[in-house]
Amino acid sequence: MLKQELFIKQQQKLSPMQYQVIKMLEYPAVDMEELITREMEENPALEEGKDESETDFSEDEQSEDEDFSENEEEKDTLPDDLDIMEQEFSDNSFDYISQKYSAADENSVSAENFYSSEQTFSEFMLTQLALVEQPKEILQYAQYLIGNINNDGYLTRDIENMIDDLAFQAGIEVSEEEMQTALDIVQSLDPAGTGARSLQECLLLQLKRKPQIPSVRIAQLIIKEYFEQFSKQHYTPIMRRLMITDEEFRAAKEEILALNPKPGNAFSTRSETALARIIPDFIVEQENGNLYISLNNSNIPQLRVSSIYQKMLNDFSQKNDKKTRQAADFTKQKVDSARWFIEAIKQRNLTLLKTMIAIAKKQRAFFLTGDESLLKPMKLKDIADIVNYDASTISRVSNSKYVQTQYGIFSLKFFFSEAMPTESGEIVSNKKIQQTIKHIIDNEDKNAPITDDILTAMLQGKGYVIARRTVAKYREQMNIPSTHKRIKN
Repeated sequence: MLKQELFIKQQQKLSPMQYQVIKMLEYPAVDMEELITREMEENPALEEGKDESETDFSEDEQSEDEDFSENEEEKDTLPDDLDIMEQEFSDNSFDYISQKYSAADENSVSAENFYSSEQTFSEFMLTQLALVEQPKEILQYAQYLIGNINNDGYLTRDIENMIDDLAFQAGIEVSEEEMQTALDIVQSLDPAGTGARSLQECLLLQLKRKPQIPSVRIAQLIIKEYFEQFSKQHYTPIMRRLMITDEEFRAAKEEILALNPKPGNAFSTRSETALARIIPDFIVEQENGNLYISLNNSNIPQLRVSSIYQKMLNDFSQKNDKKTRQAADFTKQKVDSARWFIEAIKQRNLTLLKTMIAIAKKQRAFFLTGDESLLKPMKLKDIADIVNYDASTISRVSNSKYVQTQYGIFSLKFFFSEAMPTESGEIVSNKKIQQTIKHIIDNEDKNAPITDDILTAMLQGKGYVIARRTVAKYREQMNIPSTHKRIKN
């Protein structure tokens, strides 16, 4: 027999606005522009303009801090105590902090900070295909193949399945030989490796385009005959079967590791995502030893709830027929949605600003000097403890966000680094060790480059407790080639 029970349990649920805030935290400035534009198109109760009910910084608030003068009202100083910042930028006083990057200032941003492309990855491929001399039918099949290539550059379907689709859907009979000819054409286009059906084929396509020096020929043999063993790092059996020396294998391995496993990614990620151009989300400036933090909201409009919709809602409340109630429900839904959206943007901006101020306080020495060796070890939890947010919130804030300083534009993730111990017990950032490695390599004899083993010994001589594999990892993170590739030609 079923037994009925009555019990009470506590459960937390997120409000619609909280859901919006969480999603917005992940969006960089470019994505926020697109989100606001889309929301304004979908919600007629949301319109561009300043809400007259909101107040700006009062004269009393400005007089309390000399950094908020009439000439510098757009700058947010870095206070000594985060509680002061929370008090100054809470509630209605926080209104789209610092619109410093106005349209008039866009020319001051270096063109090197922007990436642009007029073509998508598919269009880039089709442009090359138009220059190929082949029968019209073969080129049509090649176009069909390009349509089945994903953003990483891989052909996502088997030739047999595509032949069947052409037969059943378009009534076109294609032989396997014709489709293979079309595939060969696609795989001859740039970037090398495009149109591959597997990672193994992708690497082989790239190696075939390289000058056929001994290291490349050995690399081709390894990928063609021993790809599985190589991927599992079973190097000794490969060397034994190919009867090659350690040095020959290392040279071939370097050739393989230099290949691009996602040939389409370098093109598509710039042309088909929000990374089409890098726009800083924050601006950090310094003046007389003081740091000023601002949000880059130049292209993000101020929003308000439509006065027309609010008036309609008030008018509907005075009537009680069924048709009016339906209209009132629709209007109320749109007005509430607009209010939630506006409030979510304010909460997002406040969270971003608090996080950036905490990062700037922690890494103050870097923002004042630009010296990467002065960066302190910093984890997500360190910032989360300062601003009283969860580490997952800090992760969302730092994801895909950039800050502009007088020393260049940096990803927020750049400021988070591992703590490394020294023999004296001091804790330093791995950024400092990376800068030491870079300095040593920059000043090495180009005819006799320093090996990772020697680098490790030199760093240990400076008091750093570090292993060789860690040195190799840091060197690769800085895109510094191995000893073999640094030998002066």
